[in-house]
Amino acid sequence: MRTKSSKQNKINVVTLGCSKNIYDSEVLMGQLKANDKEVVHEDENDEGNIVVINTCGFIGKAKEESVNTILHYAEKKEAGEVDKVFVTGCLSERYKPDLEKEIPDVDAYFGTHDLPNLLKVLEADYKHELIGERLTTTPKHYAYLKIAEGCDRPCSFCAIPLMRGKHVSTPIEELVIEATKLAATGIKELILIAQDLTYYGLDIYKRRALADLLKALAKVEGIEWIRLHYAFPAGFPLDVLEVMKTEPKVCNYLDIPLQHINTEILQSMRRGTTHEKTVNLIREFRKSVPEMAIRTTLIVGYPGETAAIFEELKQWVIDSRFDRLGAFAYSHEENTHAGTLNDDVPEAVKEARVAEIMEIQAQISFELNQEKVGKTFKCLFDKKDGNYFVGRTEFDSPDVDNEVLIDATQHYVQLGQYVAVKITEAGDFDLYGVPESVVGN
Repeated sequence: MRTKSSKQNKINVVTLGCSKNIYDSEVLMGQLKANDKEVVHEDENDEGNIVVINTCGFIGKAKEESVNTILHYAEKKEAGEVDKVFVTGCLSERYKPDLEKEIPDVDAYFGTHDLPNLLKVLEADYKHELIGERLTTTPKHYAYLKIAEGCDRPCSFCAIPLMRGKHVSTPIEELVIEATKLAATGIKELILIAQDLTYYGLDIYKRRALADLLKALAKVEGIEWIRLHYAFPAGFPLDVLEVMKTEPKVCNYLDIPLQHINTEILQSMRRGTTHEKTVNLIREFRKSVPEMAIRTTLIVGYPGETAAIFEELKQWVIDSRFDRLGAFAYSHEENTHAGTLNDDVPEAVKEARVAEIMEIQAQISFELNQEKVGKTFKCLFDKKDGNYFVGRTEFDSPDVDNEVLIDATQHYVQLGQYVAVKITEAGDFDLYGVPESVVGN
């Protein structure tokens, strides 16, 4: 590949959006490295003369960030600071013709299933034999493991099926190979991701097989924590709870986006559940695995959400006392079923409702955290930030949940190591503690 600048060919991969995109970027980088290409991830000095932007197209703010990033690098190309700009990922899959027209300075746009073609323009061959080979961008002790691609759910507000296609499960044996390779590099925690974990196996095994997958991954030597992200509530396979209860490696943690509680809204959202079924499911979780930390996300301001319906949502949040909760303002997306509805909740009202929900959750989180003071937890330490070592309990996922902070001026812990920590103080979303002993390797 001929360059106009004095820089040597170096490919800078920029990732936007969710953990699924991080995983895809890691696979791309693994393929490039196997082709002897020099590749970096989000290089702070922008040294790469070739830029690949892996975009997000989920909701309005994410799309805006993706477009702004593309424009940023298109301007750098125009200024001669980079030679080539390529765009891939969800935004490109969804809006390729529009992007080609509006931002023509990009050398080429690729969709979510175009990895071989993207590699070809980067003068690299797609290597089919690289099962589990990727260049991880997370800290050296945890990694995302994508167990399926796409989604068959008909959620009214979501454009993911338009961008990612139908649900396709990765066979258990391939995932075990990938997990084994990750463990060999020092990975201790696997964070299982997909658009929908609970649908896993229906396409290839004709049954929900998440519990079988968990049992197989738990046998991988070196893996100590297995964490579940993005479970769909309707049709949740209850045998997963038995594995969580009996298998020490499976964290007592579940990320299950419930989105709302009002039956009318849930039906309009096409979530396949009701207020009563949702309450009963959470009750079953807590009965089967009392120690489970439940993380959920809510959409506030969906079409038809009246003040009375919002009060129902608020009261449910108060009553449910979720360990972790995030709320987002509804984003009106074209080519979705909800996009045909009247977006009748003003933006200012949406944002005010989000703030109200998050204020309630902050108080719940504070109260739950106070109960942890004086107790000792096994924690995994991810990084050092300023004067603190930053870690997590098994009840916390990276970047989105509580953090355990240890004063680095008083104590030392090794990153990537499990440490028993006694909690001495707690805030809304942070726990402070002192190390007592190293746990395991």
